[in-house]
Amino acid sequence: MLETSNNDELPPIPAKRYFTIGEVSELCAVKPHVLRYWEQEFPQLKPVKRRGNRRYYQRQDVMLIRQIRSLLYQQGFTIGGARQRLSGNEAKEDLSQTQQVIRQMRMELEDLLQVLRR
Repeated sequence: MLETSNNDELPPIPAKRYFTIGEVSELCAVKPHVLRYWEQEFPQLKPVKRRGNRRYYQRQDVMLIRQIRSLLYQQGFTIGGARQRLSGNEAKEDLSQTQQVIRQMRMELEDLLQVLRR
């Protein structure tokens, strides 16, 4: 499950469809080489690869990276433990991630509504 309290210091995820590895690095406070390594270690993390093998991450990838970051850096899991935790709780995590996406979209829509009312 994504620990939102541990990710409060991270910036909000913008309303975009795809993110470059540099953008994800900034959004998740993890260096690009770490992201590439995590792709090898976590089978759930599969960014879209386009021309020249360039990686493009989607919103659910960014949220998964934040979850991995929380497991490894805040909760003290090893890579193997985090991998096992993620594979064992995929259904719960999917629900949690969906709820977080809905919450963030709702906030963005409320902000947009305020702008339109002005």
